[in-house]
Amino acid sequence: MEVDRRVVVGVLGELKLWLDNQPQPLGHARQRSVLAVLAVEANRMVSVDSLIDRVWGERPPGTARSALRVYLTHLRRALAPSGITITRSGGGYALAVEADIVDLHRFHRLLALVREQTDPQRALAVAEDALALWRGEPLAELDTVWAQAMRERLRRERTAAETDRIDWVLACGRHRQVLPELTTRAEAEPLDERVAGQLMLALYRDGRQADALAHYQHTRRHLVDELGTNPGTALHQLHQRILTADPALAPTEIATVTVATGSSPVPRQLPAPPRWFTGRVDHLAALDANLDHQGTAVIFAIGGAGGIGKTWLALAWAYRHLDRFPDGQLFVDLRGFSPDGTPTDPAVALRGFLDALGVLPDRIPSDIEARAALFRSLAADRRMLILLDNAANTTQVTPLLPGGDTCTVLVTSRHRLSGLVTAHGAHHRALDVLTKVEARVLFARRLGVERITAEPAAVTELIALCGGYPLALGIIATRGRTQPGLPLAELAAELHETGLDALDDTDPAASLPIVLSWSHHALSSEQRTVFALLGIAPGPDMGLHAAASLTGLSPVQTRTALNKLAQASLIGRTADGRYRMHDLIRRYAVDAAHRGLTEQHRNTALRRVIDHYAHTAHTASRLVHPHNRDVVPRPAAPGCRPEEVHSQVQAWAWFHREHECVLAAQHAAAERGDHRTGWLLMRFLYPFHHLSGDFHRHAASCRTALSAALHLEDPVMHSDAHRLLGLALCRIERYEEGMDHLRMAETLARRLGDARCLTRTHEGFALAWDQQGQHELALRSATRALRFVASLHNPVWQATAHTIAGRSAARLGLHELATSHCLAAIPLQQEHGDHDGEANSVFTLGLVAQDTGDSDRAVLHFRRSLAVFRAHANAPLEADTLDLLGHAYAALRQQDRTREVWREALDLYQEQRRREDAERVQRQLCELDLEGDPAIESAK
Repeated sequence: MEVDRRVVVGVLGELKLWLDNQPQPLGHARQRSVLAVLAVEANRMVSVDSLIDRVWGERPPGTARSALRVYLTHLRRALAPSGITITRSGGGYALAVEADIVDLHRFHRLLALVREQTDPQRALAVAEDALALWRGEPLAELDTVWAQAMRERLRRERTAAETDRIDWVLACGRHRQVLPELTTRAEAEPLDERVAGQLMLALYRDGRQADALAHYQHTRRHLVDELGTNPGTALHQLHQRILTADPALAPTEIATVTVATGSSPVPRQLPAPPRWFTGRVDHLAALDANLDHQGTAVIFAIGGAGGIGKTWLALAWAYRHLDRFPDGQLFVDLRGFSPDGTPTDPAVALRGFLDALGVLPDRIPSDIEARAALFRSLAADRRMLILLDNAANTTQVTPLLPGGDTCTVLVTSRHRLSGLVTAHGAHHRALDVLTKVEARVLFARRLGVERITAEPAAVTELIALCGGYPLALGIIATRGRTQPGLPLAELAAELHETGLDALDDTDPAASLPIVLSWSHHALSSEQRTVFALLGIAPGPDMGLHAAASLTGLSPVQTRTALNKLAQASLIGRTADGRYRMHDLIRRYAVDAAHRGLTEQHRNTALRRVIDHYAHTAHTASRLVHPHNRDVVPRPAAPGCRPEEVHSQVQAWAWFHREHECVLAAQHAAAERGDHRTGWLLMRFLYPFHHLSGDFHRHAASCRTALSAALHLEDPVMHSDAHRLLGLALCRIERYEEGMDHLRMAETLARRLGDARCLTRTHEGFALAWDQQGQHELALRSATRALRFVASLHNPVWQATAHTIAGRSAARLGLHELATSHCLAAIPLQQEHGDHDGEANSVFTLGLVAQDTGDSDRAVLHFRRSLAVFRAHANAPLEADTLDLLGHAYAALRQQDRTREVWREALDLYQEQRRREDAERVQRQLCELDLEGDPAIESAK
């Protein structure tokens, strides 16, 4: 049945809103989870307490209720184009939809419809439509007790539906089609008598009476050994009917496909299906989508690192579609990355294929081209699957491609095989790691639900340490399965402490270091060096320019080496052109660096890349904050290639792209004893962190800088380090610790008698007191700063001190004093191009206007300062200005504008993790909504 609605809310897999067949974004995971809970209970009221319990679990944060209101507001906005509404009734909310719009409820309705059918073909079609609605793990982003129970319930419903579908498949006479699936299910569920009966019936109808009877005995032994009981009446009666060849067991309609192949054998060379295959729903769907291409053989190239699960995906998909390949399946391991380093000769692989297709040995040509031609002739017009596993390169694969347009070829390789894509139109699929949910499912299947439920923290740690890497997860799961008495916490501790050594094994196929070594061995000497250096490089990823500085190669040479590593699946390339290495592969690379590179080589490379980040950050910092000119890095090391940044826009883009790497470089510099660079990198990052409102990272950077500064004999630097850390801590509401650092900064500044340090420190006190609502103390500190700055003859600093004093005066209601400070600051700021400082002064004039009841003038001042804060990407002050602009609009009774700017302010506060500000604006929005509620107004 076709979905006859243009809107579908997904619950059975990844939650999305499909509008005119295009998925629409529904916000972040927690917000999507709110919609998922409402969708499960569509058209039924869910209380606020239940929503919080189902979304946050047993220990919700104190802000859960206010956050819930925000999420519901955003969801209403996202759902509005579809006509779906979220209504409030009593103490809860309900998603008002037609039942079929939610795929979960459509699933249930279709299952009910199946039970009403009498026509097997019609029943099968409806059952398949119901199961097609599943796209993955239900409620995948929720890990609460409710979600776990719901997933288990739905899993049972899906299993029952799949079993019902097989009954209808058998009723339609399509027993041969379902045999591979039934074989897999029976192996996975040996105690399920219904599945056993289905497999016995399918085997019998396929002419395999002996196999059907043997499976009955196999099932009986399992039941006796595991449960101490014999098969039930239904299975026993089926066994008797097969023994007597009951004519009623014959299918009413034989729908299997037969292909005339003369006397040629039908090869069945596929290895056994992977028993523990998990996830990969998107990849399986993508392979399905390209299966029906006509006019050419369909070729899939599945790429990825060693141990990422390429062969398992290929086999899992193949076994799901065996009915599409009635003329057989061929398989060969091409050993492209084998321990002995000798890939399979294509001529040898062709010999095996020809043998399997019944060609007599004396009729097989000795020449490889003749063998390939004969194979193409035999494969032409046959519907076969050819799985070429572990290919080294396109040259090895090409002779093994069939002729005609009826075969399907699956090729797995650690290399990208771009030649296969270019020359033969292959569909490339690159495999990445499993998601956290898929990894947890894999553990559950291997270790059992009870065991992973008993140690949830250990399971979470194991999944994190394995990073979703399938081979690593499989090795750990196997160790846990073979040692049922071993606590999973001990496994996690061992993996944490020993790293790759915990994933080693005498069996090469079960050892991640050995599997990775096969890929490493295939690299050139230069590529191995680049790979090793990437392992020790600071940061989670790396751009081309930084990589060139790290390696000391030219950008062209570096790009070539990186592309080779990407083709070998040892690194990944992101959509924005950056290179990233999985944590486990990085550990192998670090080991390779210490084995294959001298200490001097490693240190020189690290010096170059740290200098790269320092010099580029210095340039970008001066563009973002033109008045930050008092610190410069040391000369760059030979071979360092700082990135060219020419405008403020480019500077912001570079900081957004690289700031995680710059933080890592700062930490690496401090660890290596390069303390001055450890200090300077914080100073270069300061404008970005300050203007973007990322004070948590700024505080971490300041801690590293203070530790580095204390190693240097510069008391001015010591004072500055304490001051900046103190301010950063106050911005993240750690006031007591922050004020301690500010007092230490003041003590050091007084000992030095340094006017600059004293000015900055008292400005810092003013800002910190102001943030804590201590405006009198703030004004006192700002006034002291003004006294010290007078001796410095620095007009920009003088204007800044006036602006800070004006802000404190305005907060105290000292309007004339505040105005005089601002009017003293603005001409200096205009003269010296301090646009951000001028906007701060204008902002304070807005405070004065608002406090004196001149809302129109307040709007003008706030809008003027807001434009500058936005132009200079000053996110914290943009949020504050929006908040106050909303109050000015509210005073003018402009509710729509008030709501609009407060919502913008709320989003910014949440992004900046300013919890108290976000909660306050959320309350303001709720009060605004209540003011416009007719029922509330009537009650008044």
